[in-house]
Amino acid sequence: MLRRQLVWAGLGLIVMVGATMVSYRLFCRWSYALFFVTLGLLVAVYFFPPLNNARRWIHIGPFTFQPSELAKVVYVLALARYLMYRSDHRRLLGLLVPLGLTLVPVFLVLREPDLGTAMVFLPVFLAVVFAAGARWRDFLVLVLAGMLAMPVLWTQMSREQRSRVTSVLHQTGPTDAPRDDTFQLHRAKQMLALGGTWGSWWTGPTVEDPAAYRLPEARSDFIFCVLGERFGLPGLAVVLLLYVVIVWRGAIIASATREPFGRLLATGAMALVAVEVVINTAMTVGLLPTTGLSLPLVSHGGSGLVAHAMLLGLVLNVGLRPSYEVADEPFRYAVERRGPGRA
Repeated sequence: MLRRQLVWAGLGLIVMVGATMVSYRLFCRWSYALFFVTLGLLVAVYFFPPLNNARRWIHIGPFTFQPSELAKVVYVLALARYLMYRSDHRRLLGLLVPLGLTLVPVFLVLREPDLGTAMVFLPVFLAVVFAAGARWRDFLVLVLAGMLAMPVLWTQMSREQRSRVTSVLHQTGPTDAPRDDTFQLHRAKQMLALGGTWGSWWTGPTVEDPAAYRLPEARSDFIFCVLGERFGLPGLAVVLLLYVVIVWRGAIIASATREPFGRLLATGAMALVAVEVVINTAMTVGLLPTTGLSLPLVSHGGSGLVAHAMLLGLVLNVGLRPSYEVADEPFRYAVERRGPGRA
């Protein structure tokens, strides 16, 4: 696993650097085409054999690819392009098209089933349309409509997904025997408890029984619990602080960018990372339903690592080109080079 993850990390580094080599406006030009190709990949997963009772992967030789990870990145590109020069989203009816653009991948991902990934699209949609200038009262109407649509969403969820939602409301105590629907959450909280305040890396294992440290999907969805067990609260604080730095610096890039597509792209990218971190960490402590959502840049898995490397590369691309482009270089830099009188 380590060797494969190192290979994916190297590929992700190449993708991240490559995403900064050309102007991000090129990605704007191809965003719709990439979006429809990604939707096709989300449909193609149904023609491959399931893994763990879910159809989320496309198998290519020895490798598996998860299109939903790419869909999150491409969705941000498509949404930013649609909103970059429009003003109709400042009216409630104008939000229907970008909302429809959001619900299509949500429906396809939810049918895989992948509740965790489906949950990230709507918060990203709200963040991007707000950055584009949508009004607060329209947000309230959308939230109310979403609450009214919850029964419809509930009917589209599988029995396993429903049990994960209900398990949050009926969690087992530390000494209780976990039920089938609460087993994973019960073990996750036990793993965090075994780490204590400082973690076993400093103080040694709490118990000697290896069975106490068995946690399903520990290297992917529940890697946060493993970090807590090994490095305690200081280790978790460092990890969360690093995420805060990434989102904070991305927000600075977004606020400093004059070009609307770049500003919305950076906003959507940082909203995506922030939402994923909140959902993943909240589910490990029982604040949200247990979902198959990985922790960005930390969890084991190649598709997610490469997709998030591409996302960060696009944000860096925007930071390198914060002004409008009228030729082969940013207009602001050209003016500064010639001088105000010669512009």
